[in-house]
Amino acid sequence: MASSTAPFSASVRPGDLRVDPMRRRDLNKVLEIERKVYPTPWTMNVFLSELSYKKERSYSVARLGAEVVGYSGVMYVLEDAHITNIAVDPDYHRRHVGSALMYSLILEALDAGAKNLTLEVRVSNPGAQRMYQSFGFMPVGVRKGYYQESNEDAIIMWAYDIDTPEYAARLERLAQERGLVARRGRRRWLP
Repeated sequence: MASSTAPFSASVRPGDLRVDPMRRRDLNKVLEIERKVYPTPWTMNVFLSELSYKKERSYSVARLGAEVVGYSGVMYVLEDAHITNIAVDPDYHRRHVGSALMYSLILEALDAGAKNLTLEVRVSNPGAQRMYQSFGFMPVGVRKGYYQESNEDAIIMWAYDIDTPEYAARLERLAQERGLVARRGRRRWLP
C-alpha cells in the first residue's frame, strides 16, 4: 500500500524494522555504513571504546530482518543526553529509519533520566535538520569548522524539557504519523 503519505516504501514497512542494542557482532556492518556516510569515519577501536561505557553511553542498530541498516548513539551527562551519531545506510534514506532510531534513542534517554537532548548537525544537511526539528530540536548556535575534514560548520541543536507532558504529546503524534511504536524501559523499538 504505497502512497505519498505512507511513511515507509513497499520495501520497508513498519513491521519489518526494529531497533536493538548494538553488539560487537554488528560492528562490521556499522563500519560499512559509517564509511558510506561520513568523510572521516569512526574506527573499530572508537566504537569498541564507546560500547565499553555501558552506563554513560548507549548505542543501537536498526535492523531489517538480520541486516543492519542504521545505528545511533547517545552519551549521558547529568540531566543531558548528547546524541553522538545517527546514521542510515544511503539505500534506506527517506524511509523513517532515522526517525525510528531517534524515537528509540529519546525513550532510552528518558529512561536514563535525561531532561534535555543535544546534537550537532552539518549546515549542509537540511534533511537531518528537519527531522531533528520535528522531534523538538531547536538551533541554538554554530560550531565553526566543527567538521575538520571539510572545515564545515555544525549547527548546535537542543531539545529541552523532554520529560514533560507536552513533549510526550509530541512523541505520541510523531509515533502516530510515522508508524513508530516502542516499549519504554526496554532497549528495543518494535513496530
